[in-house]
Amino acid sequence: MLRLMSALAAVVIVAYLAVCAALFLFQRSLIYFPQPRSAVGDASTMTLPVDGADVVVTVLERSGPSAVVYFGGNAEDVSQSLAQLAAAFPDRALYLMHYRGYGGSSGTPSETALVADALRLFDRIHPQHANIVMIGRSLGSGVAVQLASARPAERLVLVTPYDSLLDLAAWQFPYVPVRWLLRDKFESGRYAAKIAAPTLLIAAEYDEVIPRSSTDALHARFTAGVATLRVVPGTGHNTISSSPEYTSLLRNVK
Repeated sequence: MLRLMSALAAVVIVAYLAVCAALFLFQRSLIYFPQPRSAVGDASTMTLPVDGADVVVTVLERSGPSAVVYFGGNAEDVSQSLAQLAAAFPDRALYLMHYRGYGGSSGTPSETALVADALRLFDRIHPQHANIVMIGRSLGSGVAVQLASARPAERLVLVTPYDSLLDLAAWQFPYVPVRWLLRDKFESGRYAAKIAAPTLLIAAEYDEVIPRSSTDALHARFTAGVATLRVVPGTGHNTISSSPEYTSLLRNVK
């Protein structure tokens, strides 16, 4: 009996280690879901040479000092958000970044790469656009937060944001040591206190992906008076952008 119990324990341990190894090796395939780029109206594209890759940016050119940079979700073709953003920000140029591996961009996505590319994009357009609104949705909220902590934003908008991807992963995989395994942690809360730009957090009332507690935790990490939280009623994580109230919130970002 003792020998049988030992054998069963060994099988369980081996299986557990195999699961941990698989999560470590394939973790980025669980975070990033690259999408092709759609052709959209009057938009053009800009190629941004970065270390080891060429990043494609969908651009709606408009003259003047004001612009919006947009970072999408982990399974989003950001060019599909162009029409809504163009209507919400009629006087601003728009720059929508396709992450590495997305929308014709080369390379492989990672937290380090995405943030570095966002910084490169900002530095490329800032000489022409002194007033830049940064918008990040879902995964992209983690990119936008880090960018706003390192570069001057006119305003910051975070849509369905989270406090930490690491904490979300630990919540989803409670029996796996994700704090040792996860490479792309996107700990937005660590950067929030460094941000001085007026910030709007937009949450979905019935977000089935990002727990409200995570969004609330991020909101609490901003310096008092910097960030405002708005909840769009009757919406989920993937349906929030179809709400007229969401569009209205974007229109009111000045």
